[in-house]
Amino acid sequence: MHHSQLAPLPNDLPFRIVSKTIGQGAYACIKKACPSHTDNPVFAVKFIHKEYAARHGKISSRQLQMEATVHKHIGDHNNIISFFQTGEDGVWRWIAMELAEGGDLFDKIEADEGVGEDIAHVYFSQLVSAVGYMHSKGVGHRDIKPENMLLTADGNLKIADFGLATLFEYKGVTKLSTTFCGSPPYIAPEVITCSNKNNMKGLGYRPDLVDIWSCGIVLFVLLAGNTPWDSPTENSYEFHEYVATNARTTDELWQQLPVATLSLLRGMLNIDPASRFSLEDVRRHPWYTRQNRFLSPDGRLRDPINMATTMFESLHIDFSQDPLARRANSGVEPCRMDMDIGDLDTDFRISSTQPEMPSGHMLVDWDTPHLTDVFSSTQPMGQPLSVDNSYVADTLEDEPSMSQFSPHPSVPLSRTQKAQQFRDIVPSRPLTRFYSIWELKILVPLICEALHRLGVPVPSVPAVSASDASAMIRIVTRDGRMCTLQGKVIIECVSEGLFEIEFMKVKGDPLEWRRFFKRVAVLCIDAVYMPEG
Repeated sequence: MHHSQLAPLPNDLPFRIVSKTIGQGAYACIKKACPSHTDNPVFAVKFIHKEYAARHGKISSRQLQMEATVHKHIGDHNNIISFFQTGEDGVWRWIAMELAEGGDLFDKIEADEGVGEDIAHVYFSQLVSAVGYMHSKGVGHRDIKPENMLLTADGNLKIADFGLATLFEYKGVTKLSTTFCGSPPYIAPEVITCSNKNNMKGLGYRPDLVDIWSCGIVLFVLLAGNTPWDSPTENSYEFHEYVATNARTTDELWQQLPVATLSLLRGMLNIDPASRFSLEDVRRHPWYTRQNRFLSPDGRLRDPINMATTMFESLHIDFSQDPLARRANSGVEPCRMDMDIGDLDTDFRISSTQPEMPSGHMLVDWDTPHLTDVFSSTQPMGQPLSVDNSYVADTLEDEPSMSQFSPHPSVPLSRTQKAQQFRDIVPSRPLTRFYSIWELKILVPLICEALHRLGVPVPSVPAVSASDASAMIRIVTRDGRMCTLQGKVIIECVSEGLFEIEFMKVKGDPLEWRRFFKRVAVLCIDAVYMPEG
């Protein structure tokens, strides 16, 4: 459904919209805008459909106003998305804010591998700086996770999304929270045990200490490319062992971490909130105070071109891996991906700024052309189109996403020589895409068959016709940690005989989405156009 079918966006906005949708959720979309009479600055505007938010997310108009109020209260910081203005009409609430031109940080990190210590240290330092500033203003974020960590054009971190933020200290008076919220892999254990739920009154938890726990999980993910557990509950073997061994777990993910980070992580991930590291403890830790060639004294990136190149060249797809194998801590388990929320323990029904598992009709295609939804058909597999390979190679020569399919990923020299900032090396656009010279009528059933093999449900809808130049397949599923993964696969003819297959995430963990994309790509290996050499 296009947003105009819900209701037209307000026409008395104090700015001009200058882009299609650049980000979206089940009842919100983000577009670029600029002042009415000039072309600069360009900023982001989040449009939230109030009725959809109330009906499907149980989020009231007062809560939407609260998001804007808390965001505005925080004020400006180098590593926090700045708040500009808010407004509403009968249908929409809008929030104008700083545009993070570099896209998602975790789109640029390889699943199951993470980044080197220096890069992890840069982004962890910037995260701690942002969270420390928030806490000094009495605000707890309560939803720190990869989805909410964005980048500027020059590669610096920006924390976003204050939909679950709360004012825990005001005029010297502090209060505990009792709202059950967050994302299971990043949530602190006391949120589960001390919240109001099932008509039981919780004892309450400190939002600032919950944020410190989540920052510890983010550091772990930066270093390992995976979370240490699915959730901090007895349901998780990894978490159970962590508690039973007093944080001296034998789990191989922990064994592979740099030794210097272990005491820091154990301090931040202390089960007892009263004994958990404070931000001051974190800032005094030797790993935090270490020298870093990529970090300048003011906390910004130094040598962003070099750092971007290091990050970019670590993104790769290993076609020798079995995409259907269940690896330890790999996150996605095919046979569990289509489980319904009703199958879960109630501990997982965690409130969020997005509904956890929207049904199909709730998926709003804010700006996507009205493509035919497609699924597996009985058409026989055919041969690729007869296409001039040199023409295709020339077309894709400067396409950044091609590097990940090379045996030795690298940044083309032409791009390195022209690069002036971080995003000239690492594009803001996600790299979850591949190209193919196969025909649409062959590509569609091939991709649907791959999804089927991964246990991802594909709706039963009409197949493509010979005249179609594009198609779209909706993805509504769960990753192996029982968190929502939602998005779409858009197959589009981008030049004669060449199709782009883009995996566009709407909701979910960016590393889980990348892991999912890689598995589909490996299953579709015959159709993936590979760079030469």
